[in-house]
Amino acid sequence: MNFGVLGSGAREHALQWCLERSDAVETVFAIPGNGGTHSNVPVDLSDMEAIRTVCDRHEIDLLVVGPEGPLAAGIVDAFADHPTRVFGPSRSAARLESSKVWSKRFMQRNGVPTAGFSVVDTLEGWAQFADERGGRAVLKADGLAGGKGVAVCRRPEDIEAEWQRMTALRPPGESFVAEELVEGWELSIHVLTDGLAWSLFPSSQDHKPLLNGDRGPNTGGMGAFSPVSACSEPLLERIVSGVVEPTLHGLATESIRYCGFLYFGLMITSEGPVVLEYNVRLGDPETQVLLPALTSDLAPALFSCLDGTLSSDALSFGTGSTAGVVLASPGYPVSPQTGTRIDGHPVSSEDALIFHAGTRRLGNGWVTSGGRVLTAVGRGSTVEDACMRAYAACDRIRFDGMQLRTDIGRRTAA
Repeated sequence: MNFGVLGSGAREHALQWCLERSDAVETVFAIPGNGGTHSNVPVDLSDMEAIRTVCDRHEIDLLVVGPEGPLAAGIVDAFADHPTRVFGPSRSAARLESSKVWSKRFMQRNGVPTAGFSVVDTLEGWAQFADERGGRAVLKADGLAGGKGVAVCRRPEDIEAEWQRMTALRPPGESFVAEELVEGWELSIHVLTDGLAWSLFPSSQDHKPLLNGDRGPNTGGMGAFSPVSACSEPLLERIVSGVVEPTLHGLATESIRYCGFLYFGLMITSEGPVVLEYNVRLGDPETQVLLPALTSDLAPALFSCLDGTLSSDALSFGTGSTAGVVLASPGYPVSPQTGTRIDGHPVSSEDALIFHAGTRRLGNGWVTSGGRVLTAVGRGSTVEDACMRAYAACDRIRFDGMQLRTDIGRRTAA
């Protein structure tokens, strides 16, 4: 069978790498892919008809959607009458990510623990919400924001400035979610689900801020590691019973069939897990550290999801740990500078895996073409060992202005 992976980031490179290890797969096309993927097929991700044509031309049996944009736009629905099957949730189910307002109200309706919130449309509404909480509040754009739709306010004097900054980045008239600021430590949980059954990935933790010590602006993610030792079995059981099950039950109750990957972005507080956000796809950079730990065949698990026959043990993972370090362009995340030659050894080896994102081929080498350029992934018996291998791979790669955090995997649970 021929597979397609839709998207161009390191997550999609990791998906192609993983699917190619399946006995059921003949070719995995990267649509459109990047400088590190192969069997690339150029296409505009917003052009559904062009994507259908690509699937026809290459006789693609299953198209796995990486990013949230096409899912929110309804690519699964658009392929309902097409011979290619598309893996991911429908447009209706994708509202868990595509609309923060809908998502928060869904959690409220279905007893999923989340921070207190209010929907606001004006500075006055936001200011009142934040003032009542001593200036400590979070402002989230309703729609997809590509990692740039959240402002964390910790001081009363920043309330107006955060509103002005956020509204300048968003379409006119968009609503926002004003949310209570909850404290704790963050955890990423992923499941593969057919809407009723689910299979769990190992826990992981992302590092969002640009700089060491969780300082600087938020990014799409500067690295991740898995598993998280602080995620004990009792905690995981509480997450499953208090978060995963109510979410899937709520979707089923509201007649929304969910098929795909589902990501729970959690804050573990002193009172238990709180959902910060849903993602209706695999996280990035979490995917790059989760898939290398997979010991089972991903392809049949995806088909069992589509057929509604998924079992809880569809996914199995090895022991040990994985860690990924993102190498980013200078100027990222505000205005990344691109077109710089990448020197060194930006390819996978026995010691580490290298997943490409913002790269393009130039002759026999590569140049940067985006903000997050590469993810170096190490595997080891412990998180420390995995990080050591990942950083050793980073040491073999060079490009002007390269940014990376040097403390991936060192965060401790609060």
